[in-house]
Amino acid sequence: MTWIAPPIERRELPTVAGEREMLQGWLDFHRDTLLAKCTGLTADQLIQASSAPSTLTLLGLVRHMTDVERTWFRKRFLGERVGDHYFTEASPDADFDDLDPAAAEEHFAAFRAEIDACDKAVADSDLDETFRTSRGRTLSLRWIYVHMIEEYARHNGHADLLREQIDGTTGA
Repeated sequence: MTWIAPPIERRELPTVAGEREMLQGWLDFHRDTLLAKCTGLTADQLIQASSAPSTLTLLGLVRHMTDVERTWFRKRFLGERVGDHYFTEASPDADFDDLDPAAAEEHFAAFRAEIDACDKAVADSDLDETFRTSRGRTLSLRWIYVHMIEEYARHNGHADLLREQIDGTTGA
């Protein structure tokens, strides 16, 4: 049986809320949007590249954002010593390369699990808490939320184009 990306019900955006709830709401909306772009596609469709020589695919975007979530929230902000899901020094683009459609369901589960882990990891942290990057910049948790919203917004634009190319579906 062929695995098909399951439907996702996007969470409602808060329209009047405190800063933390607003940032979390927009981040959750964009996380859900990426999954919505994949809904109903087979694993083989999820690994269809945009156009040669690009390796940009919907499954690659899901894998990419899995590592981006972990990197910013858990590794950089909290300093957790956890490995990456896909990135390696030898293959920094592994999230987009060597995709196996048979592992698509596993990659979607890893994405959802990483989101849960990241949300739990920073739930008790204040938006004003800071950390220092390897380049010596001081950034706040607030900065990470804004950056993640921006990162998802950009990649959801890519996902729009990929989905339309695969089956003509627009919107969502």
